[in-house]
Amino acid sequence: MKIDTDTIDGLFAAAGDREADLREIDRLVTEAAPELDRRLFRSPSITMIGYGEVPGDHATEPGWWPVVGLTVQKRHLALYVSAERDGVTIAEHYRDRLGRTSNGKSCIRFSRAANVDAEQLTAAVRDAVAWSGA
Repeated sequence: MKIDTDTIDGLFAAAGDREADLREIDRLVTEAAPELDRRLFRSPSITMIGYGEVPGDHATEPGWWPVVGLTVQKRHLALYVSAERDGVTIAEHYRDRLGRTSNGKSCIRFSRAANVDAEQLTAAVRDAVAWSGA
């Protein structure tokens, strides 16, 4: 789901009944990694809150890509994490510890913030910063 907004507040507003969940995960990420700059990331296919940056080698956004990105999708919230070590991504490394999530290669999907183990998510974000060198 592409959200057309130029502000983080606009992204929160677009979350509808999941706004409180989006705000809670934003709070957890911001507290876990206060050193990461927080700004809106927009590409042709996605709009999300970006935390920190790594060089962007993605076809959609050359230049930069968030270390951690948070957005709302049609059926879930998504946390994108751009960090890996020894060929294992953060989403894979934390797959069985995050609670009721569905993890891909670099994406952690969940329907509500309450479904995520906050302590493990905090650890995953901190590891993302360390692993990415951000």
